[in-house]
Amino acid sequence: MKNIAILGSTGSIGKNALNVVRSLGKGYSAVALSSNMSWEALAGQVEEYHPKRVAIVDEEGGRRLKERLSDNSVEILTGKDSIEKIVSDDGVDFVLSAIVGAAALPATLTAIEHKKDLALANKEALVMAGDIVTTRAGEMGVSLIPVDSEHSAIFQSLAAGRRSELRRVILTASGGAFRDYPADKLDEVTPEQALDHPTWKMGKKITIDSATLMNKALEIIEAKWLFGLKAEEIEVIIHHQSIIHSMVEFRDGSVIAQMGLPDMKLPIQYALTYPERRPVPEDTESLDLAKLGKLTFDKPDLDRFPALRLGFRAASEGGTLPAVMNAANEVAVQAFLERRIRFSGIIKTVDEVMNRHTNNKKPSLEDIMTADHWAREEVENAIV
Repeated sequence: MKNIAILGSTGSIGKNALNVVRSLGKGYSAVALSSNMSWEALAGQVEEYHPKRVAIVDEEGGRRLKERLSDNSVEILTGKDSIEKIVSDDGVDFVLSAIVGAAALPATLTAIEHKKDLALANKEALVMAGDIVTTRAGEMGVSLIPVDSEHSAIFQSLAAGRRSELRRVILTASGGAFRDYPADKLDEVTPEQALDHPTWKMGKKITIDSATLMNKALEIIEAKWLFGLKAEEIEVIIHHQSIIHSMVEFRDGSVIAQMGLPDMKLPIQYALTYPERRPVPEDTESLDLAKLGKLTFDKPDLDRFPALRLGFRAASEGGTLPAVMNAANEVAVQAFLERRIRFSGIIKTVDEVMNRHTNNKKPSLEDIMTADHWAREEVENAIV
């Protein structure tokens, strides 16, 4: 039995993960769930999936959850440290982290300290503290298995050769909601338009990141740490159909690609069952290349979408700069969703904050959190 804690269970990835656990059936159990503040959704999941423990960060949400589930035997933890308590529990042996943003870092580190293997759907923990996370995971013998479709694709493709034989990895990007949008119209983009992704159905923050290509900038840094890469060993290409999820080129010229329909349940299941490949439900649609007809690729326009430049810069320079980029972006995205800045202002703001930051090349965890806090305040001050 694999006893799984799903962190961020009320989000898009978390909901898909619960569906996967249910379809896998015997041998897999979601014994712990967590949410930031979506108490009603969490209550519904408790009633449907019967976990032993749940955590909710929001205290008021916790109070309401306890009232709603007063006749239920589930243990309910509340407060800022509730998620860390869940992942450190002896009844959990595998953690899937789908928490959005920097909030995932403490739980990630706690899981590693308690020797729990991790399926990472959260980019930010590695973006902020990749050196610390990967080093400690190695010391504790903890496996870090990627859930992002792109990094899962690289993880799977690397099985075709030795790591020493790698020449480069090629991250694919859908191009987001504005891949064909006139550049001079981007200032007029509304949150509703930016949230209308052409391929994937995701949460608000990651959908906006996809529209600015900041999502791919974060993935550049994530790939660096997951696979021990240099920035110059990573390439990004626009692939509108989202069928090839990423590729690996080996030194003999062979390029290995992982393909599949754009369905997050597939990389989630691979992460949960690794190193096995378990059958998917019989009604799962298979890839029909003849029906698809063609696959297309384009070079990313760095003038239209400068977030990629920032991602490569942060990956190359390292230190506290990736944490600053991530934090500034989180605040700027929220400001855009609240209509306090324009769409094009998201990356402009992040760029300005990165340029004002004095990079600490060998930071401690405390240094990283200080840089994160500084960047958030800088963005808010700039917007005000």
